[in-house]
Amino acid sequence: MELINGKKISDNKRIEIKEKIGKIKILTGAVPSLATILVGKDPASQVYIKSKIQACEDVGMKSFHHNLDENSSQEDIISLIKDLNDNSDIDGILLQLPLPKNNYAQGCINAISPLKDVDGLHPFNAGLLNLSKSWEEIVRKNILISCTPLGVIYLLKQSNIEIDGKTAVVIGRSNLVGKPLSMLLLANNATVIMTHSRTKNLKKICKSADIVAAAIGRPKFINKDFIKDGAVVVDVGINRTSDGLCGDVDFDAVKDMNIKITPVPGGIGPMTITMLLENTLKAFNKIG
Repeated sequence: MELINGKKISDNKRIEIKEKIGKIKILTGAVPSLATILVGKDPASQVYIKSKIQACEDVGMKSFHHNLDENSSQEDIISLIKDLNDNSDIDGILLQLPLPKNNYAQGCINAISPLKDVDGLHPFNAGLLNLSKSWEEIVRKNILISCTPLGVIYLLKQSNIEIDGKTAVVIGRSNLVGKPLSMLLLANNATVIMTHSRTKNLKKICKSADIVAAAIGRPKFINKDFIKDGAVVVDVGINRTSDGLCGDVDFDAVKDMNIKITPVPGGIGPMTITMLLENTLKAFNKIG
């Protein structure tokens, strides 16, 4: 087994982002700014928000946090989002998910200006991604893309892992990870198979893949029966169990295999926050 060090790659990218922000500040006197919104007091969400605020501080970005009561209505959340849309001091807006009443999450996301949608979940930005035919086109258009899948692609590229012509199986079909990751892999010329919890013969399908991306949200669901010798395994899952954090891949079950794998923690997690910083910098450049 060879570990793909997401922490190291993330740290290097953050140094690059910090240097860019430093140059922007010297030239313009301004720096990118991120507004975060947390509805309620979910402990995991509080940890994620704290990490994002700290990451902004580390690279020289401004951050503005807004905490709303868990009983806030959709109208309350959208009202705040509209104020942030209109605020020229704010470049990026992040609504921490899930919401206590998650049935109106998409309505709130739709209210975010596509230019400030640093989570890449607005239908406009998702549409731009789906209409793009190549990675080069995505880069040229400077599209705001969901942070986790963007982090996966950046990690693979920085690890010199070939995507072009490879068979990639994505396990999971969420708007946050599975769907955009499939489109990004396709744009990088992979042959992509999107699977999910209802897929038949899932083990057999995964066993054929050069790249397996697990984003199904089930602790230690993927074992050695899913993975072929020499495969690259990207574990997107972050599951809190009584034994601590673990991924969707049973790490102990595959540790003796000839594979490359992202660990949990220390793999995709750091990359997600780093891509949030990257997207906020993109949004600053779009608006500016």
